[in-house]
Amino acid sequence: MIGRLNHVAIAVRDIAKASAVYRDTLGAEVSAKVPQPDHGVSTVFITLPNTKIELLEPLGDGSPINKFLEKNPDGGIHHVCYEVDDIKAARDTLKAQGARVLGDGEPKIGAHGKPVLFLHPKDFCGTLVELEQA
Repeated sequence: MIGRLNHVAIAVRDIAKASAVYRDTLGAEVSAKVPQPDHGVSTVFITLPNTKIELLEPLGDGSPINKFLEKNPDGGIHHVCYEVDDIKAARDTLKAQGARVLGDGEPKIGAHGKPVLFLHPKDFCGTLVELEQA
């Protein structure tokens, strides 16, 4: 069902500082910061030869990332994102197997302009999983 690893998302308090670490220390290609108001975050993508790293910074007091950063003050891995060929078919198959889809269960447009869904971490070995339409 799942395809390639699209990205690993890391929650950070200061996206400019984190971007500098990847760009200046590790020599990676780093995108510009993009606000994602529908998701309550700002994002930066680091392009690697085989996948991407997504840096997430809270956007406003209601950001879902704030709760994560309260528990993890230094930041850390927030979720992994896998590509699927058909996001609604994947959702339906997973729900039939007992997996919980977060939110209302309908795909929303993610940072790449493609439909995404999130799956409950308790159903996936403690890891928040994002599915993205390939």
